[in-house]
Order: sequence, then C-alpha cells, then structure tokens
Amino acid sequence: MTATPEPVRKIDIDEVRAARERIAGTIVRTPLVRLDLGPDFPDIRLKLENLQPINAYKLRGAANAVAMLSNDERKRGFWTVSAGNAGQGVAYAARKAGVPCSVVAIENAPQAKMDRMRALGAKLFPVPYEVAWKTLEDRQFPEIDATFVHPFDDQDFIAGHATMGLEILDDEPDVAAVIASIGGGGLITGVGSALKALKPDVKVFGVEPETAAPAALSFQKGSPQVFPNWKASFVDGAGGQSVFPRMWERMKPIVDDYLVVSLDETKKAMRILAEKARVIAEGAGAMPVAAVMSHKIDNRIRGPIVCVISGGNIDLAKFCELIASA
Repeated sequence: MTATPEPVRKIDIDEVRAARERIAGTIVRTPLVRLDLGPDFPDIRLKLENLQPINAYKLRGAANAVAMLSNDERKRGFWTVSAGNAGQGVAYAARKAGVPCSVVAIENAPQAKMDRMRALGAKLFPVPYEVAWKTLEDRQFPEIDATFVHPFDDQDFIAGHATMGLEILDDEPDVAAVIASIGGGGLITGVGSALKALKPDVKVFGVEPETAAPAALSFQKGSPQVFPNWKASFVDGAGGQSVFPRMWERMKPIVDDYLVVSLDETKKAMRILAEKARVIAEGAGAMPVAAVMSHKIDNRIRGPIVCVISGGNIDLAKFCELIASA
C-alpha cells in the first residue's frame, strides 16, 4: 500500500502546542543542563533527549503521529523504516495502542537498537541501507500491509519533535543558538520551527558526519543533493545518502547553516560528555557538541548555545571502544 504524503507546509506553532499536550503522558520533559568546557568555549547547554523512555528523541514524533491516526489506521497496525531510534518510538507507541508494529530495519544497525525494537514487540525486516532509504522514498514494502508512519517526512512527526523547542525556550529564554544532528531532517525542522516562531533571532545549525553530509552539500549547491562516496559509520543516527526534496523544502527556511564534523571529533565529544556530564551519547547525539568543540560555530554568537543530545542508544562495548580511541 502506498502512503501518499500531504503537501509540505509550515509547522504552525498551534500544532506544536497541541502536540505538547497530546504527548505529555508518553514522553519525558527532558532537562537542559550546562556543559562547562572552560574559558575558550561558549556557554553550552545540553538538551538530554537520551533520557526519553526509548533513550532517543524519536518518541516525541512517534507518539504524536500515532495519536493523530484514525481508528481504522490504528487497527491495521503500524510500520516504519529505521536504524533503531524511530523504530523504537513507533514500536513503543504501537504497544501502548495495543496494535502490532513492523520495522524495516537497516541490517547493520547496532545490536542494542535491534534488541530494543524486538523487546518493544516490533517485527523486524532487516535490509541493506540502500533498500531502507529507497523504502523511505517509496513509502511501501511488499511484505508489510499496515499503516505507514514516516520517521521524518511527516507533519505530525515533526510537530512532535517541535515540542522540544518549547521546552528549550521555557528553560532558557535567552538561548542564542541550537545545534541538532541531521539524518532525515525531521528533528531540526521541528525544533527550529518552534524556535523561529517564538524567537526569530535564534540561530539554528544542523550538523552531519564527514562520511555522510548531503544537507551541507545541498546548502552549498542550493538544491537537494545526493552525497557522493557515502560511507556507513558508528554515527548511524545521522547522515543520509541524500536529502529528500520535500525535506529540503522544509529545512530551507529554518536552518541557518550546516556544519560537518569528523568521526574523530565525534568520538572526542562522546568522551567529553561521558567524563564531564556523565552522559552516554551515541554518535549522532554527540555531534552537536563536537561542532562546538571544533570551533565550527560563529564566535560572534553571544548567549547560550543548546546542543541537542538526540539519543544514547549504542552498544556499551562499542561505546567504550570509541571513547578509548578518542
């Protein structure tokens, strides 16, 4: 079954406020904490989305998207495409609704993410990354007959993520900039939409790994691009093979600049977060801090910079290996 997407439109702040009320009983209102890196660095705050029940921000979007489906759509069960975090979010929401969930899962996703999706009741269909990315474009998978929940290109999913922006402004009204990792683009579109609606002068930065940076390339070229020589890495929650034209349309009016960090910079950020804040962040979750640590943020920005720690789902053995080599 092909799910035809609605036309791209702006995320309205009233949608975000409604989503906040709708998902309040499902998500955790995560804290905003200070990270002190010393006098050579700006005032950094961490938005700890790794503390969500699924240890990732995706629960916000999934909870809102599922809540907005009709009774008939819910009865059919849900399916999505995921490297792990979106799959957990949709599976969590499906379990709460008492319906089945299937996930077209990227076959080399971390075992911890695979195990957690199964533990939440999801039936997994492991496929190569290329097949998963194509499935996201097609919005159909021959072995599944259920209601598709897109993990980023969905108005309700994005509005759920945008609730994070409301929380950031509640906790730090003087926020000057927010940095978030980009995979499909739903996180940064959501957070940025809420922030720009209520405080237009806030700067919104996206960050990607050097091995998979199609959004930065698209910004440079002025149109959605495919990233040449894409490579898989431990940063499995960010960095796509391309930017979907619909997501480019969403991000273009929201994101002020796109940053690229190396894998070594990301490992160092993961280590710093563990040492200084006792935070376990997966690669995508640590990249905003990596961008600050590598001085990729305009030093003219005055005021708190919020780094979205988008998730902490990583095999502990792999985490220890990565931070030991940083």
